[in-house]
Amino acid sequence: MKHVRHFTPSLFLSLVHVCLVQANYAPYFFDNGARSTNGNMALLSLSEDTPVGTHVYTLNGTDPEGDPVTYDLTYEAGSRRYFSVDKNLGNVTLVEELDREKEDELEVIVSISDGLSTVSEKVRILVMDANDESPEFINTPYIVEVPENTPSSSSIFKIEAIDKDTGSGGSITYFLQNIHTNKFTIDRHSGVLRIKPGVTLDYEKSRTHFVVVVAKDGGGKLRGDNKVFSATTTVTINVEDVQDTPPMFIGTPYYGYVYEDTLAGSEVLTVVALDGDRGKPNSIHYCIVNGDEGSFEISNTTGAISVIKSPNQLKKEVYELKVKASEVSQEGDISQHTFAMVTIRVVDLNNHPPTFYGENGPQSKFELTMYEHPPEGEILRGLKITVNDSDQGANAKFNLRLVGPGGIFRVVPQTVLNEAQVTIIVENSAAIDYESFKVLTFKLLAIEVNTPEKFSSTADVVIRLLDTNDNVPKFSSDYYIARIPENSPGGSNVVAVTATDPDSGLWGEIKYSIYGTGADLFLIHPSTGIIYTQPWAVLDAEVNSKYNFYVKAEDTDGKYSLAEVFITVLDVNDHSPEFNENIQEKTMIIGSPVKIEAIDQDAEEPNNIVDYSIMQADPANVFDIDQSTGEIKLKSYIRSLDIIHNITNNKDCIWSLVVQAKDRGSPSFSTTAVLKIDITEETLHKGPMAAFLMQTKDNPMKALGVLAGVMGIMVLITIMISTAMFWRNKRSNKVMPVRRIIKKRQMPPSRTVRMEWLKFKRPSNAAEKFVVEEDIKSLHNENSNNNVQVVPVPPTAPLPPPPPALAPRGDAPGWRVPTVSGSLTPKHIIKPPKKKGHSSTHNALVSELKMRFEKRNAAFGEPHI
Repeated sequence: MKHVRHFTPSLFLSLVHVCLVQANYAPYFFDNGARSTNGNMALLSLSEDTPVGTHVYTLNGTDPEGDPVTYDLTYEAGSRRYFSVDKNLGNVTLVEELDREKEDELEVIVSISDGLSTVSEKVRILVMDANDESPEFINTPYIVEVPENTPSSSSIFKIEAIDKDTGSGGSITYFLQNIHTNKFTIDRHSGVLRIKPGVTLDYEKSRTHFVVVVAKDGGGKLRGDNKVFSATTTVTINVEDVQDTPPMFIGTPYYGYVYEDTLAGSEVLTVVALDGDRGKPNSIHYCIVNGDEGSFEISNTTGAISVIKSPNQLKKEVYELKVKASEVSQEGDISQHTFAMVTIRVVDLNNHPPTFYGENGPQSKFELTMYEHPPEGEILRGLKITVNDSDQGANAKFNLRLVGPGGIFRVVPQTVLNEAQVTIIVENSAAIDYESFKVLTFKLLAIEVNTPEKFSSTADVVIRLLDTNDNVPKFSSDYYIARIPENSPGGSNVVAVTATDPDSGLWGEIKYSIYGTGADLFLIHPSTGIIYTQPWAVLDAEVNSKYNFYVKAEDTDGKYSLAEVFITVLDVNDHSPEFNENIQEKTMIIGSPVKIEAIDQDAEEPNNIVDYSIMQADPANVFDIDQSTGEIKLKSYIRSLDIIHNITNNKDCIWSLVVQAKDRGSPSFSTTAVLKIDITEETLHKGPMAAFLMQTKDNPMKALGVLAGVMGIMVLITIMISTAMFWRNKRSNKVMPVRRIIKKRQMPPSRTVRMEWLKFKRPSNAAEKFVVEEDIKSLHNENSNNNVQVVPVPPTAPLPPPPPALAPRGDAPGWRVPTVSGSLTPKHIIKPPKKKGHSSTHNALVSELKMRFEKRNAAFGEPHI
């Protein structure tokens, strides 16, 4: 006991430490399964499009003793380090971009440590696919050779593309761009390229086709979005020629020449024909069909035509040879052929210069008219120019040049052998400007090339430019104002209008015309624009003083403009004042003026302003006249007839005045009239009869004539009606029945005429007129057959009226006379002539006429039915 109690402390501590070490346990990871986001990363799956820097996992473990643990990631030698880890928290971060197409699995060693023990595990991480790859064509470039006779719908090539992605992102479909414009189609799944149904290839039309093929994947997710990738490639399809086109001659028409010193067997010219199938052409076999007349031969292989006779043995100047060119296949078979005409002329030595020809033979001047600014590249087809050198061989070779303003035209061809059609082509359209020069002049020069003589010739080419109609005629003013006196004779010039058109030639010619309602009296010269009156036109300012119409300026193409013309007809003092009558009679009541009036027909002042004056009066100093109105009144001191009687011995108080009416025109015109004034004092008698008596007291025959005319007309009408009814009743042997019962009115026993008072009118011309108005009742025949079944009482024959002084005038007032069947209303105007002098029996005559007139009307009583 004592021994144990005394062991050392250091030995005790060592024993405790050994016991503790033997009891320590290693840390470990939690295994949370493949889909867990924390644990030991076993079977972790990551998409290859996961962005760098993403927290992808959390290492999670524990120590049995509860000690803190740390985490670490290690890799095998040579492996890329894709992840990093937070040693304390265990957060794993992607630090390198993933690519499934390069590495689809990653191996990582994860470890956990508590400071004493470390546990390590090798885990496998799966890299999942994302649609990040585009299709790629293989075995490019694609060049396909296809014979032109390959049938439609035939397969000609297979196109192949791959996509490294998996799933839908790795599936590929094919299609063509511009499918409607090319001649091919493609199978969308297999990539087989075919000729479209119904389409054929033609080497002669198109030798190469370029087809753009698109390969597109099925799409897939990439960084959260659905992406579809595609790629394109171009397939070059070369069409191989097949023998299906006949040969053709090159350089037609053919002209050849045989000179006078040409030796027999010499070559004249060579014709050339080529197989129309240029890809694999056959050889050509030549022969002369006809026209050689034994004088020429042709090489079957080269096409060279030679003369086999000397020139002096040739009987014709021109030979037309028909040459045949046939294709010869590789097997020696002659298949397709074509023909050409060869013209051979027999000519002299080099003793002719080049010559220019027109349509009618040799010509040294060629002219053309054309519009300015033709399109560049346009051929001047109006110039029919042929150049020819009658020599042969080298002597017939010459150059063509166009000498003149440079850069405007060019001539084709520039080198000629024997003969050529000369073509002049527009090179600079802007320089062909009508405003710069209206005529372009060039010299066409032909000069031999390889002859010592250097023969040459020239021809003038004159091009006249025409302006284009791009302008409208324009008047110098929008309107024209003119004045013309009314006494201007027909054909007088009124005004000249002017319009200009910048265009030239026909486009610049202007034709003038006028139209409008006011243009009837005027004409315009179509070229000068002078407006003048019609030859028959009579201008009258009193009728119409204003005219306006339109003038039109029109070019030959119908482009026009308008201007308005205003013409004022100036009044000329061409009318004299005129009185109604040259001798007038007026009755003046003392204290009241009488008025005399003259009218001047001129249209404007002062030509139509009339001034009045008394030229002569006997006795003088009795009357005053208003210069403007023409009112005549007695001097202010004459207030009664007694004063007048003291002035003159003429007890009738009638004066004659000579009154003048004078206008204010220049020169002035005047007219005079004789005015007879009967002066009387105002009476108490009023009414129409009194007025009539007052008017006719100076001329009693006037009243007598009026009454006699009225009486005569009434008697004549009565006789005509009575005679008509008599003959009507005499022709009818029986009484016509009445068609309806007529209920008669209560009628007075006799038809009377109610006479109204005579209404006298005083006309403006001082003529004495009157109108008799009556109210009459006529019988009414309701059967409208004029067969009245009563015997009318024949009227008493009227007394003949006194003979009128003069024949009645046709403008007297109308009057009515009652008859058996109605009223006739002839209108007669009776105007007895004026009669100088006065009758003292005037009043008695008027009373007698009135009494006889009333008595006459009373005799025509209404017949009883």
